[in-house]
Amino acid sequence: METDFKKKKTILQKFGFAFRGMIIPYQTEISIRIQTGVAIAVAVSGFYLHISKTDWLWIIIATALVLITEILNTAIEKLVDLVSPGYNELAGKVKDIAAGAVFLAATLSVVIGILVFIPYL
Repeated sequence: METDFKKKKTILQKFGFAFRGMIIPYQTEISIRIQTGVAIAVAVSGFYLHISKTDWLWIIIATALVLITEILNTAIEKLVDLVSPGYNELAGKVKDIAAGAVFLAATLSVVIGILVFIPYL
């Protein structure tokens, strides 16, 4: 008898799992909700200022980079909590490194935003 884990999944089921994986961070992490709010504000500003298609590409890439790293950070944090539920110095370093990746992506995103929007202001 096959377990649910080994049972072949349909493409629709796989998309469902992926969609759920994108939603979980929004349910558990305030930071991704804040980052999404900032992304929406940036998009509204882009529409208001009529930025170019090339500038839109930079904004979309920067936004995606931040949200993707935040989702990966959430996954890493949850995995670390699973394998090391108590205090562990190395587990803390792993979480800090993942958070550092988000910080780097967010900093790069701010730089891109400045470079894109300054000429329009």
